[in-house]
Amino acid sequence: MLEKYKQYFKESEKEWEDRCIRCGGCCGAFDDPCLQLRKDNQGKYYCVSYQDRFGEQLTKEGEKFDCVPIWKIYNSYWKNDHLCAYKRTRKLPWKK
Repeated sequence: MLEKYKQYFKESEKEWEDRCIRCGGCCGAFDDPCLQLRKDNQGKYYCVSYQDRFGEQLTKEGEKFDCVPIWKIYNSYWKNDHLCAYKRTRKLPWKK
């Protein structure tokens, strides 16, 4: 039974992560990006320290901030946040 729960949570996490379209907005791509943010050859953003990203980080301009899970900030505003798939899904939950 424990393995079923583990599998369920693993699949749920993957489904949540797969919603992201990698626009980079929540990481500052459109204003003062996090130093860990990179852009790949397809124009998608990714974090070079994704597995260890939570906690204090720096932006390119030297501002300190705490990286947190997206669900903790998607009620806030950032530049071009209308691109965020998580925000769109929250407003229109039937669209995944």
